Amino acid sequence: MKRLKPWLLLSPLLIFVVTFFVIPVVLTVVIAFTDMDYSFIWNFVGFQNFYDISSDFIIPRVIANTFIYTFGTLGLFNLGTALLISLLTTSISDRWGNFFRTLWMLPRLTPSVVYGLLWLWMFDPTEYGLVNFVRGLFGLPPQDWLHTAPMWMIIFANGFIGASMGMLVFTAAIKSIPEDYYRAARIDGASWFMVVRKITLPLIKWHLLFVTAYQTLSLLASFEYILIITDGGPVYRTEVWALYTYHNAFSHFRFGYGAALSIILVIIGVVSALVYMKFFGFESLMEKPKVEVE
Repeated sequence: MKRLKPWLLLSPLLIFVVTFFVIPVVLTVVIAFTDMDYSFIWNFVGFQNFYDISSDFIIPRVIANTFIYTFGTLGLFNLGTALLISLLTTSISDRWGNFFRTLWMLPRLTPSVVYGLLWLWMFDPTEYGLVNFVRGLFGLPPQDWLHTAPMWMIIFANGFIGASMGMLVFTAAIKSIPEDYYRAARIDGASWFMVVRKITLPLIKWHLLFVTAYQTLSLLASFEYILIITDGGPVYRTEVWALYTYHNAFSHFRFGYGAALSIILVIIGVVSALVYMKFFGFESLMEKPKVEVE
């Protein structure tokens, strides 16, 4: 009975994990080897879906869009802007720092549909859109931003929300650095940039790895704002891999093809995480400290 007790205690969690994680993964893998459509017939076709993906003429465009969207949003906002906000708001008083960080969290509190509709209103091609209204005050003609620069629009839309998560992680990490390090650096005459480069960034290396890897995986799988704002258009210019998977599975009812696309996306995510872990020296970060402090 003693041996069974831990399993009985863990059984609710195990049932939850198996039901909502293991079974969907197994089903997705199995469906990827079928040509299942809206008729839900399990007709196994082997690797035919993966062969079709390799010859799909849209795939090169989707790969390019996914690369630009993921690393553009990651570099400009989820990592770059988040780190900059954290460094700046921790360099001023806590009162004003908390105020600016709270302000940046507002988009995160907004429902996805409302947030997407706000962006559609801001970049409406008529003079009633917010951006074109402001341009009109200076006598400038309205612009169709969602047609001329749709990728930039979805990068901005996702970035303003994505930066808040990294901002919280980096701020907590910076706040945990002992103040004595900064005092000693200031006494030695170190500038703000030197303190950031020599003290702050090396000590939050682990957090940089976590945010980079997590946000990369998140961006690879996210598509809800793109679906609301551009729906992958115009003419596949914002069609990323996750959205292409959704369109095939739930718009064209090609469940087998969509499952095969999702498996490739998971493989890309795992490979990306391994590359990040190698680049940031994950093994050395997880080593026990060489000096034990009692």
